[in-house]
Amino acid sequence: MNAIADRKPVHLAVYDTLADWETGHATAHLARAGHEIRTVGPSTDPVTSIGGLRIQPGTALDDVRPEDSSLLILPGADLWDTSGDLAPFARKAREFLEAGVPVAAICGATAGLAREGLLDDRSHTSAVSFYLAATGYAGGERYVETDAVTDGNLVTAGPTEPVAFAREIFRLLGVYEGEVLDAWYRLFHDSDAAAYAVLEKAGAA
Repeated sequence: MNAIADRKPVHLAVYDTLADWETGHATAHLARAGHEIRTVGPSTDPVTSIGGLRIQPGTALDDVRPEDSSLLILPGADLWDTSGDLAPFARKAREFLEAGVPVAAICGATAGLAREGLLDDRSHTSAVSFYLAATGYAGGERYVETDAVTDGNLVTAGPTEPVAFAREIFRLLGVYEGEVLDAWYRLFHDSDAAAYAVLEKAGAA
């Protein structure tokens, strides 16, 4: 049986004002490793990213089930902080986590999860601690000052750490491990050319 063909897709949330630079490393390398990426929007109506990219969601949020997915990725967006429009995505994240399916949230999406109460009992990070504190959540003591955090099936990161965010996703899904994962991070985060040889030898370049 083909292991790649049997993989469940990764769902990437897309919505107006999404920060399109935050998930590119993760989705590109997941796709190269054989993971199907499916976009999921509030509906199947087109959305526009903060960079002006027009995206046609392949699936509406209400039609996404945790049992049909291997991961839900939630990028940041201005709408996380300016309206309640994206709250349904945080509720969907709760559904995923309760079903044991991973969720990865970066930037403003971490505030959405905080408002949903999903960071109260999990170690996490974001842009800065006071950004999440402004949501009134109860998880301040679990905040970690680092680039990205994985606690169980939840990955969180701040807006300046798309490479670390991708690293944690790869680790969680077993895309890259050990020396290869470290080399991938050094290549894309630190521009360490020596790391390319490690990836090439592993067939991950």
